[in-house]
Amino acid sequence: MKFIDTHHDQWHTITGEDGPMVTLTPAPYSLLTFTQWHAIRAHWPDHMPVGVSFGNDGEIETLKDDLPRLSIVALHFPKWVDGRAYSQARILRSRYRFTGEVRATGEVLVDMMPLLKRTGFDAVVLRADQDRAAAERTLTFFAAGHYQGDVEDNHPAFARS
Repeated sequence: MKFIDTHHDQWHTITGEDGPMVTLTPAPYSLLTFTQWHAIRAHWPDHMPVGVSFGNDGEIETLKDDLPRLSIVALHFPKWVDGRAYSQARILRSRYRFTGEVRATGEVLVDMMPLLKRTGFDAVVLRADQDRAAAERTLTFFAAGHYQGDVEDNHPAFARS
């Protein structure tokens, strides 16, 4: 799991005084809202890295045709008790075989780390009051494995032998 320090992250959002800008010029490592991406995707250079920040209330299927062009999809947790982004990540990895970065943003807590990893996230932006060392430790809690399958190995434990 990659832990993102937002002050040193190569990915940047494009916003104006009133929020996300809809009219923009392509720039490498832009992390766009879905609305921004939808408005500019036809003119985005194929060689230029781009990512989309996607709300957990959206239908992730709307991104399926764009996934080959995206380097990162950032999924948002508006509240730590709202788990819709887990399902979105699982769909990206399992159904659409997305190989780019899937990043968790928003109310991301230490307790969420094992499930984030199991559902396909490979990068997180922890909430400001969360401890990175504690988050890294939680990823080792279930080293023996899980009974259920996950995005890395979809088979249940009894079928893996």
